[in-house]
Amino acid sequence: MKGLNVDLFDPRSTMDADFSPGGGAERPIEPRHGSGSDSDFAFAFNDSNFSDRVLRVEILPDLPDSKSDPDGCTTIADWARNRKRRREEIRKENAAEIMQREEQVLSCNMPDTDDILAYENQDEEAIAMVEESTGIGMSSIQLGDGSTENNDSSTNMDCSTVLHVRTIHISSPILAAKSPFFYKLFSNGMRESEQRQVTLRIHASEEAALMDLLNFMYSNSLSTTMPSALLDVLMAADKYEVASCMRYCSRLLRNLPMTCESALLYLDLPSSVLMGDAVQPLTDAAKQFLAARYKDITKFQDDVLNLPLAGVEAVLSSDDLQVASEDAVYDFVLKWARIHYPKLEERRDILGARLARLIRFPYMTCRKLKKVLTCNDFDRELASNVVLDALFFKAEAPYRQRSLVAEESNASYRRFVERAYKYRPVKVVEFELPRQQCIVYLDLKREECANLFPAGRIYSQAFHLGGQGFFLSAHCNMDQQSSFHCFGLFLGMQEKGSVSFAVDYEFASRSKPTEEYTSKYKGNYTFTGGKAVGYRNLFGVPWTAFVADDSPYFINGILHLRAELTIKQ
Repeated sequence: MKGLNVDLFDPRSTMDADFSPGGGAERPIEPRHGSGSDSDFAFAFNDSNFSDRVLRVEILPDLPDSKSDPDGCTTIADWARNRKRRREEIRKENAAEIMQREEQVLSCNMPDTDDILAYENQDEEAIAMVEESTGIGMSSIQLGDGSTENNDSSTNMDCSTVLHVRTIHISSPILAAKSPFFYKLFSNGMRESEQRQVTLRIHASEEAALMDLLNFMYSNSLSTTMPSALLDVLMAADKYEVASCMRYCSRLLRNLPMTCESALLYLDLPSSVLMGDAVQPLTDAAKQFLAARYKDITKFQDDVLNLPLAGVEAVLSSDDLQVASEDAVYDFVLKWARIHYPKLEERRDILGARLARLIRFPYMTCRKLKKVLTCNDFDRELASNVVLDALFFKAEAPYRQRSLVAEESNASYRRFVERAYKYRPVKVVEFELPRQQCIVYLDLKREECANLFPAGRIYSQAFHLGGQGFFLSAHCNMDQQSSFHCFGLFLGMQEKGSVSFAVDYEFASRSKPTEEYTSKYKGNYTFTGGKAVGYRNLFGVPWTAFVADDSPYFINGILHLRAELTIKQ
C-alpha cells in the first residue's frame, strides 16, 4: 500500500505519499537535518513515562566467520567484505532451513489457529515478526540481510543461543509514524497488535545499527559519522522501511570523500523500491564520480576493464567521455564483455540486456557498423536493429537529428547524443562513377573553435577514398604574411605503406546571409603516407574576426565545413 509508505513526522512525507492536503499544488519542502526540528522526541526515547510498549531485543551470536570487529570494520572495504561474507553464510543457512521446513510440512498436521501468533506481512515480504506472550515461542527478524529465523524445532536459533537481551521502552505512535513496517505491525487488528511486549531477534553485529535507527526515529539525527556504521544503519532503515533515515544516511555518505571503492559499493546496494528512491542522490553521485575519474578512458583503460558491470555502465554512460570515436567505445565494450563473460551465451545476454545501450551506434562509422552485423557476440536481431537505427539517424535532416537529441535529454542512456570525441564525426557521401569522389561534411561548435586558440587542433574521424584513409584537421595558427592568428583547414592521408595518391580537393563553408556553401580554396596534391595539405587562413580574416559574435561563419553557433575530394585520372 503506497499510502502506508509515509513518515508522518518527515516534512517530505506529503510528497512521498503523492498527495497534498487541501488538494492544492504542492510546494517543495526541504527535509530537516538533525534534531533541531519540531519532531524531535529524543527526550521520550526509552522512557517508560512516554511509552506504551516494550521492545525486547534478543541478541544472537553472529554467523561463523562473520563477527564484526568494532576496531577492524571502520572503512568501506571492511564493511563490504563483512557484509558479503555475512550474506553468503545466511544464504547457505536459509537453504538448509528451507529444506528442513519442507520436510516438517510433510510430517506434521496443521496446528490449531489459536496457537499461531505469527504476523504475516500484507505485502508478502520475506519478513516475520510477532509479539510475545508468556510461554509462547517467538519469531525473529535479522536486520539488513533479508533472512528470517523462526524459533521452532526446524531451526538452530533456540533460546539457548541468545547472548543477551535488551529491553527498550517505545512509543508505538512514534514508530508507526516513521515506519510502515511498525504501522502495519501495531494496527493489523490481530491479537498480538494489542499486546504490550514486542520481541525482535537480531545478530550481534546488527545491534548497534538497530539502536542507532531507533534513536533516529525519535530524534531525526545520528551520532555516528563512520561510513561503515552509516551503511549498516542505511540497511537497517531499508529493512524497517524508515525512508527519512535512509535519506539522512544517504546525504551524510554523499558528503563524505568519495573513492572508487565506495562509489562501486553504493552502486551495489540492494535494489528495493524504497532503497532505490531514497539513495538515488547517492548513487547518482557515485556514477558522476566514476565518470569523472575515468573520463579519459584511453589513459585508464586497464582500470576500467577491471570495473564491475555497474562501474562500466557509469563510465560509458557519460557524455563527456574522452575517447577517440564511438568506434573505440564499441571495441572497448566487446573487450570488456569477453573478459568478464567468456561464455558466448552469457556474453550475448549481457550485451543485449545491459551493454548495447552504452554504445551510441549513430556516431559509429559505416565501416564499423558493417562489422556489427557480422559480430558473433551480438544477437542477430539486436545487431540489425541498432545498425538500422544508426543509419536512419545519419540520413535524417539536421533539424530532425536535433529533435531526436532533445527527446533524450533526460534519458538514462542516450543513443543520439554526441560525446566529446577526440576525432570529430563527419558525414560522407561517396561516388564511384563517373569518377571516384567523396564529399565530407564537418560541423564544429563555436566553443570548440574558440578553444583552439592559440595553437590547438581538431581532427576528424577517418573517411575513405579509393581504399585510402583520409582526415580533416582544423587549426588555429599564425598567418605567415600578416603575423596574426587565423583559422586553417587541412586534408591529410593516414599513413599506410608508401602509396602515392593524386587528389583534387576543394574546401567550402556556409556563411551568412545566404547560408549556402561557398568555395574557399581549391588545390591538388599527390599524397604519401602521413602527409597533409591545406590553407592556413581559410577565411582570410584574423582570429578575432572569425570568432566574433557577428561572424558570418557561425550559423546558430555551428561552423559548417565541406571538403570535396576527387581522385585525379
